[in-house]
Amino acid sequence: MRRFNVRDPSFEAAFAAFLDERRGSPADVDAAVADILQAVRLEGLQAVLRFAELFDKVKLDADRLRVGPEEIARGAAQTDPKVREAIDFAAARIRAYHERQRPADQRFVDSAGVELGWRWTALESVGIYVPGGRAAYPSTVLMNAVPAAVAGVERIAMITPPGRMEPVVLAAAQAAGVTEIWRVGGAHGVAALAYGAGPIRPVDKIVGPGNAYVTAAKRRLYGVVGIDALAGPSEIVVVADGANNPDWIAADLLSQAEHDPAAQSILITDDEAFAAAVAQSVDRQIATLKTGEDARASWDRHGAVVIAPLEQSPRLVNLIAPEHVEFAVDHPELLADRVRHAGAIFMGRYAPEAIGDYVAGSNHVLPTSRAARFSSGLSLYDFLKRSSLIRCDAEAFARLAGPTLALAEAEGLPAHARSVSIRLNHG
Repeated sequence: MRRFNVRDPSFEAAFAAFLDERRGSPADVDAAVADILQAVRLEGLQAVLRFAELFDKVKLDADRLRVGPEEIARGAAQTDPKVREAIDFAAARIRAYHERQRPADQRFVDSAGVELGWRWTALESVGIYVPGGRAAYPSTVLMNAVPAAVAGVERIAMITPPGRMEPVVLAAAQAAGVTEIWRVGGAHGVAALAYGAGPIRPVDKIVGPGNAYVTAAKRRLYGVVGIDALAGPSEIVVVADGANNPDWIAADLLSQAEHDPAAQSILITDDEAFAAAVAQSVDRQIATLKTGEDARASWDRHGAVVIAPLEQSPRLVNLIAPEHVEFAVDHPELLADRVRHAGAIFMGRYAPEAIGDYVAGSNHVLPTSRAARFSSGLSLYDFLKRSSLIRCDAEAFARLAGPTLALAEAEGLPAHARSVSIRLNHG
């Protein structure tokens, strides 16, 4: 864990260098992914099954690739009733939150007599990547599938690495209305969604987080399909004063550190004694976590404590542009309102980031690696597209024709100009 103090003359340069450090992306990933994508594009299902056996150590065939409705129902039924209630509770809140994002179509006639507007339509098909391996992620299913369903996406195809299908993931799929699930993961799974592979039909957009190979595959396939974002390791910044319980703040920092050795947790506080107490609590709590090995690696390699007046915290948060930021202070909005770059902002001492991960209702698929400077978290808009509407009668056309001709001729595009002039000369 690094320690910084804004009063140090070298702070700005040292902290900028810290933020620029690369986290968790092996240099040889992209070349390997390029070969995988090419194989799936040319060979289809045969390549997908070969890579499943090579990488996942699972031998599959076309008949065993899909998770059938009976298996989904059986898995959901095996889930602890309290967990199923929690899944239904979360799904309802996520559904309600994203329903409020629904935009309206618009049509109007302007002063030139031109009828203009726009119309929103849902994507036809979406692929959802749900990671496996480190843990089961029912929340990932809900956060990606529920907004797609609310948007009106007709086909939602979920892929997840093969092996044992966790009942809790199947319960989440059932709650979200996902009926198409495939036992395939990694870059080859993403390629199968993009190109199609045997019974897996191609989709229009792929969403959901994954490892470095999944992210590299999405980057390369953008244009063949749409993608939501290029997810990197998780991040949290906690802005806290000395009035907090240090154990609470330590737990919040570890809630992201436990995700991955490349995750990043940063504490900003104006109280050096409190900072020391939080650091000590982090060390104590790591020893109690079954995810402690990953949390320890994350905290030691990428964690930081910044001593700074809280008045400066919005500037520092904007510099970091984190996935999540908590303001654990008495009047959080005074600081939070000055934050421009953050995926999600949690305000108050009783708004830990974990609430947002599961049941707040807002989406937990958020920009990482400082992408909050230019992008937003997953929303209903990721599953909608907007078409412009233009209608002219003869009189409105006549009002627009002259400027159109002038611009077409200025750009040296005679056919553009003719498509206007030919109508002016009609009759």
